[in-house]
Amino acid sequence: MSDTSIRPELRQYIEESIIPQYDGFDPAHRRDHVQMVIQQSLEMARNLGVREEMAYVIAAYHDVGLCEGREHHHEVSAKMMKADARLLEWFSQEDIQMMADAAEDHRASAAHAPRTIYGRIVAEADRFIDPETIIRRTVQFGLEHYPELSREEHYERMMTHLQEKYGRGGYLHLWFDDSPNAARLERLREMMTDAALMRRLFERFFLKS
Repeated sequence: MSDTSIRPELRQYIEESIIPQYDGFDPAHRRDHVQMVIQQSLEMARNLGVREEMAYVIAAYHDVGLCEGREHHHEVSAKMMKADARLLEWFSQEDIQMMADAAEDHRASAAHAPRTIYGRIVAEADRFIDPETIIRRTVQFGLEHYPELSREEHYERMMTHLQEKYGRGGYLHLWFDDSPNAARLERLREMMTDAALMRRLFERFFLKS
C-alpha cells in the first residue's frame, strides 16, 4: 500500500512489522481486512482534515489484539500500541494515547461512543458494509470457531449474528450521518428478509470455505 501522506519510514515499519500479524488471524480478519480499514480510514481522515498518519496507524493496529483472542482484542490492541516504542519515532506520547483510545473504541459492540474523531473514523472504516462480504465472513468465522456445528446450525448462527449486529435495533452504529455505509446497510437489511437469497448465499460460501 502506498500513500504519499505517510512518511516512508513509518509506512515501511507498519507494512513489515504490523500488517503481517493479520496473516495468522481468522479469515474474516486477515490482511485484506486491515488493508480495507486502512484505505477507508485514510479517505475519511483526508475528507475530515485530520492527521492521516494517525488514522493510518490506528487502522493498522485496530485488530492486532486478536493474537490474544476475540473477546478483549480491542483492549489488547490499545495496550500493544502503547507498548510499541518505535511509534515514539513519529508520534508524541499524547498522540499515542489518543491513537490507543481510538483502537480500543473501534469495536462495534462497545458500550460507549468513540471518544475522539479518530475513534469514529476507525470504527466507521471497520464497519465498511459490503453485504456479500459480510455474509461470507460470517460463514467463515463460524466454520473457523465452531467446527462442531452442523450445516443447519451454521446457517442459524449466521442469521442470528446478522440480525443481532446489522438488523434494526442491532448493536452496530454508524458514526457519520453522511456515511456511504448507510445505504449499504439498508441493502443488507433488505437481503436479510429474503430467506431464499440468504440460503443461496450461505450455501455458496459454506461450500467454498
